[in-house]
Amino acid sequence: MKKVLGLGNALVDILVRIDDDALLRSLDLPKSCMTLVSAGQVNAILKKVSGLTLQETCGGSAANTISGLARLGVPTGYIGKIGHDPYGEFFAGEMSRHGTEARMFYGLSQTGRALGLITPDSERTFATFLGAAVELEATDLSPELFRGYDYFHIEGYSVQNHALARTALRLAKEAGLEVSLDLASHNVVRENLAFLQEMVERYVDIVFANEDESMAFSGKNSPAEALVTISPQCRIAVVKLGKSGSLIKHSEERHEIGCIPAKAVDTTGAGDLYAAGFLYGLIQGYALPVCGRIGSLLSGKVVEVIGAKLDEAKWREVEAELPLLLN
Repeated sequence: MKKVLGLGNALVDILVRIDDDALLRSLDLPKSCMTLVSAGQVNAILKKVSGLTLQETCGGSAANTISGLARLGVPTGYIGKIGHDPYGEFFAGEMSRHGTEARMFYGLSQTGRALGLITPDSERTFATFLGAAVELEATDLSPELFRGYDYFHIEGYSVQNHALARTALRLAKEAGLEVSLDLASHNVVRENLAFLQEMVERYVDIVFANEDESMAFSGKNSPAEALVTISPQCRIAVVKLGKSGSLIKHSEERHEIGCIPAKAVDTTGAGDLYAAGFLYGLIQGYALPVCGRIGSLLSGKVVEVIGAKLDEAKWREVEAELPLLLN
């Protein structure tokens, strides 16, 4: 089977349920937003919630996609940077346990962490310490890292380091890999627009974007118009529409894919798992509508759990429902 290599910010996701908004106010964390914090701040917050039940998983957009592919049986690898600490050991160990070849580098900072505080209304507020994750540099990369793989998946957050993203994309194409890019955040798209457009034009085969990202990238006022603009710049363009499904375009082919019925409790990871399902379909040689339906299946299942990983019960549901999508 074809192999997929991912690259992104290696973060440990730490999720904790809190009783009300009082803790958020005391920490000066805007509700339902992501706030970048220092190592000292994230450690102080962890100390405050130490008496509560914490759920830890390896996270980051590309890591979530790669973990999903690995659980589907696809041979995978992952490039990221962690710290010399227990969180770094946890991240590398979890990736390996999920069947991924963890090609980890070590930075000077502590391992990055995304602390998600979940209030009773299911809203999530993040305090994120990027740490060693953003110390990954172009000089860490070499052609050897890309050999033996067929696909390369990179998260949009990585393009904030232009030298790193350019080098990774160039090395992937030189090694003959099919390249997929998840745009990851409309803010990142706007702040790096010219660079992103150049990278897509030169190196990227598959673009994943949500509604806001697609419009930010294309300058259009609707996802449908954005799809038409993005499509000529790559081989396959995918615009994810949340509960409205997704749009897919390849050359003159255009498909509208619905979503599966789901009782959403947390949308974190939905786009990452969609990408995992879609790439799995491509690797299996399925038609684009089937790829989209598999993406919708995984994204629909992950919104029904807390966090960006499917539990075993949800994976069993995926395994039972997957054959029904192949016709």
